[in-house]
Amino acid sequence: MSDRELLHLAIQENDTDLIDMLMLDDATRKTKFNQNIPRIDLTSMTDEQVWKQFRFQREDIDRLVRLLQLPDRMIFADRTVTSGREALCVLLKRLSYPNRLVDLENVFGRCTSQLSVIVNETVDHIYDNYSHLIHNLDQPWMDMDHLMQYSEAIVSQGAPLNKCIGFVDGTVRPISRPTFLQRTCYNGHKRTHAIKFQSVVIPNGIICSLYGPMEGKRHDCALLKESGLLQQLQQLPQDVDGRFCIYGDPAYPIRPQLQCPFRGANITPEQHAFNSEMSRVRESVEWAFGKIVQTFAFLDFKKNLKLYLQPVGKLYAVGAILTNCHTCCYGGVITEFFNVHPPTLEEYLYQRN
Repeated sequence: MSDRELLHLAIQENDTDLIDMLMLDDATRKTKFNQNIPRIDLTSMTDEQVWKQFRFQREDIDRLVRLLQLPDRMIFADRTVTSGREALCVLLKRLSYPNRLVDLENVFGRCTSQLSVIVNETVDHIYDNYSHLIHNLDQPWMDMDHLMQYSEAIVSQGAPLNKCIGFVDGTVRPISRPTFLQRTCYNGHKRTHAIKFQSVVIPNGIICSLYGPMEGKRHDCALLKESGLLQQLQQLPQDVDGRFCIYGDPAYPIRPQLQCPFRGANITPEQHAFNSEMSRVRESVEWAFGKIVQTFAFLDFKKNLKLYLQPVGKLYAVGAILTNCHTCCYGGVITEFFNVHPPTLEEYLYQRN
């Protein structure tokens, strides 16, 4: 059990002696790291090292710092002082691979408590200021011209459904077995404790809508209802030939703005062909799920995703935002498949007044 978990348990049980011991040990470790271990320096690392450790190129990390409005001097709740670049690097390194905070001590020259605060408050900053990018469809890349481009790109891949602009699906994200409400979080289909998210992916590779987290046992239809996604889709621009729609699997209901496969055992050959062709292009939403956990593998490390010790849902949402940023910089499988360019990083993170 880590020192942080011990401290959490000691606070719960009001064990003042253990709290004092852990706090003293933490203060000693802070002094040690502040004096003896140098801070990370990106200029001393090769381009390959920067890419492998942070998932972004050196110049794009600087762009992210500027566009995410991370100040040159950041003061955190425990009075830790860092630069915006260091705070972002700590977060990217934390998400890039399954690790413990203690594994990052010698990388950044900071103790686990400082690293924990830096990660959590940087996540809060990104989520508080940029979560509208995954919660609101009223974005520049969802105007009439772009919607027409998306529907044409999907049709160009052999899809028989006109006016389809993207694909919706739910994803189950396994977590460590929680201390409380275990039945609520247990997903019987996947046989694991989990939280669920609903995502909409468009042909430029961007996750334009992400709703969650919700309890792992909830059905995809429950997420659809709670998210208000159908109401948001109604507000999109309409073409003179009809309303744009998204496409989902058979778990979803059929609505004017949400289409699904033909159901039943006695469907016609034409209906079967329709289902097959749409299934082939709908697979792209799974590629988006895969890119999040491939780029930021920590989000797939269930043993360290502890519901009451970490902001697990917020970490995944921020991971989706950073994955979109990665797509804006370097593209991806979805953009290549549909041959649609994503917005630039500046266009994606632009803050409207």
